[in-house]
Amino acid sequence: MTPREAATLARATRILAKQSLGSDFLSSPDVTRQYLTTRLGALPHEEFHCVWLNSQHRVLAVDALFRGSLTQTSVYPREVVKASLEHNAAAVIFAHNHPSGTTEPSRADELLTQSLKAALALVDVRVLDHVVVAGAASISFAERGLI
Repeated sequence: MTPREAATLARATRILAKQSLGSDFLSSPDVTRQYLTTRLGALPHEEFHCVWLNSQHRVLAVDALFRGSLTQTSVYPREVVKASLEHNAAAVIFAHNHPSGTTEPSRADELLTQSLKAALALVDVRVLDHVVVAGAASISFAERGLI
């Protein structure tokens, strides 16, 4: 993908997210994974995103909370909890990418998800899924029974 194509795709993804706020455009796990794959798949560095949802699982916001390097991103539970309260979210879907091309979640990814889930439970925010994206492929923690 050329830099111009990547920029166009990123802009289209941002527009879709803005127009879809408050809707149920992420109506199924497949649609959600496709959206997140489009949003994260072409990035040359790791990013950690949160899709904030209301109690009816309609999208409130999509945030890129943390940006890292080629191989890692530091994610701070305090900042995730703070963002959940700012959006008055009832639920969240996490997503991050692996520029290396492998969708297999690391043990650190699994531990982070459990840590975030425990922290958010204290403020009554449900973690619905964590999607790992690598290029055009993605996996779902929920579908693997890891949530």
